[in-house]
Amino acid sequence: MSARLNKGWRLTRGVQRRQTVARNAPATLRWRKRLAGRGWVEIQYLDFEPCLLQFPDMALRKASEGLAEAPIVRRKLSDHVLDRLKAMITSGEYGPGQTLPSERELMASYGVGRPAIREAMQALANAGLITIKHGERAKVRPLTAKAAVGQIDLVAQLMLSASPGMLQNLKEARRFFERGMVREAAAKASDAEITELDALIVEQRAALNDAESFVAADLRFHNKIASISRNAILDAVAEAMLGWLRNDQIDSEAFAARGEAVLEAHAQIVEGLRMRDPDAAEAALCRYLDQADAVERIAVAS
Repeated sequence: MSARLNKGWRLTRGVQRRQTVARNAPATLRWRKRLAGRGWVEIQYLDFEPCLLQFPDMALRKASEGLAEAPIVRRKLSDHVLDRLKAMITSGEYGPGQTLPSERELMASYGVGRPAIREAMQALANAGLITIKHGERAKVRPLTAKAAVGQIDLVAQLMLSASPGMLQNLKEARRFFERGMVREAAAKASDAEITELDALIVEQRAALNDAESFVAADLRFHNKIASISRNAILDAVAEAMLGWLRNDQIDSEAFAARGEAVLEAHAQIVEGLRMRDPDAAEAALCRYLDQADAVERIAVAS
């Protein structure tokens, strides 16, 4: 490789020498100018495509440090494809709901085989950026806070199952989080939203004899309070935490058995919101959380 490097930088040995008559192609010039603008390096006489793919992984060291050699990290083709597809989505070139090019089109465009394309697509799906259905082109998913937080659901549940101490940490985080949320709701709740909370209490009371339905109604009540914040991230985090706790928190039968106390605490929370009194709403929430803790202690003791 023939290269001219500025500011005391140099390429490590072992990179294949390349020259091309296309060194003055517009794409090559743009890339060289971009690198020089960052104060890193100016590279000449390189094939543009190999340079673009290989440069991020080339080991560069300051000559003054005396490090003449360093390992070159190899990247899989699918990693390069993944980077390009992510850039297409995050830049807005392909927006939510739009379909990505077909596998065949991507293979022709990037000059790689089907396995590299499929591996990159699966990585995008695992990250929650696209949806893949058999026989259809991949579609870009809406980039919402709930979709982002939902990506850690499985990991969070496994962590809680494997580490009992984490469950207590989560409960403490929930108490801290919800106390702030209910105070926020006292300042922002509309009359219509308070009416919805009243209706959820009525719904939960009707489910007193059905433990699973009672707990589900309880979650809807607290998720509704979180949504009053008008903050998508707070809403998403609250829903996720409550979902994780539902799986590991308490025995549903034991919780429903204390249903009247739970309903009374809910009614007091709503009354605090109705009166626009954050202190009263927070105190009622703490009584509710104390009820949940008492249920767990009884379940553990038995």
